[in-house]
Amino acid sequence: MATKKITKKAAPKKKAPAKKAAPKKAPKEKTDAPAGKAAPRHPKASVLELHGGKEALAKALAASLARDDEDTDVIETRLKTASNGQLLRLQRVVTAVKAKWGSREALIEALGNVEKKSKDKDYLAKLATFPLPKLYDLATSAERRARA
Repeated sequence: MATKKITKKAAPKKKAPAKKAAPKKAPKEKTDAPAGKAAPRHPKASVLELHGGKEALAKALAASLARDDEDTDVIETRLKTASNGQLLRLQRVVTAVKAKWGSREALIEALGNVEKKSKDKDYLAKLATFPLPKLYDLATSAERRARA
């Protein structure tokens, strides 16, 4: 028996009615911001406000990060263009170095003692050319090696 194929024509589909947008709520006002000044949008920017702004933090860090042969004004202008995260990382390094060793020279001396190269003038001169974060990393890794 032969069957006849019956094809159904698809009826045009009806579009779903458009949903109405919910009315927008008014944004909540922050009470911790001063009346004339808007609060910073990024969390790291709000942390910078605790330090008095990006320029003030850059000026404070420049004196600590400068080596003997560098000018603090040049470093300060470079730090003003750095990102907020980088400034906060540098600030953590500077406070850790000041808390544990007191100064850059004391950190270099401590590194010479840990590596048992305190009499090697060339080694200490080379350490003096390193930036402060690198010296801090060298010191923390040397302490870990000494504990192991």
